[in-house]
Amino acid sequence: MTQDYSNPTRPDSTQDQATLQKLQSLNTVGTISYILHLIVAVGALIPGGQFGTVLLIVALVIDLVKRSEAEGTWHASHFRWRIRTVVIAALLYAVTVPLWFLFILPGWIAWALISIWFLYRIVSGMVRMNKGLAMEFAA
Repeated sequence: MTQDYSNPTRPDSTQDQATLQKLQSLNTVGTISYILHLIVAVGALIPGGQFGTVLLIVALVIDLVKRSEAEGTWHASHFRWRIRTVVIAALLYAVTVPLWFLFILPGWIAWALISIWFLYRIVSGMVRMNKGLAMEFAA
């Protein structure tokens, strides 16, 4: 019995192999990005450990460049998750900067809370990616 190559719903082994390689590549990129984000998130919680700006920019650039390759796969949700996390955290940090100039303690508390939220998002995304699950986006 021969395989029907005209049926697009039945991919051949070459297509399966290409899909598998694409998913493995996206998983590698995702792992690298999540690790860079994780280093930044942990560094943000350590006093004097804010060394991760360059790493964060590198991770963000990787995500922005590679996200088009993830279109149509469950990995696309992880690229959106990481990019949104960085953008939201940056906006929150920017909005709370005046607290540092007005009152040190409220600024420190605000940035600690943002950093904890950032760490939570990165760890939860990393866990779901390692389980092969897409990120769920709630309203």
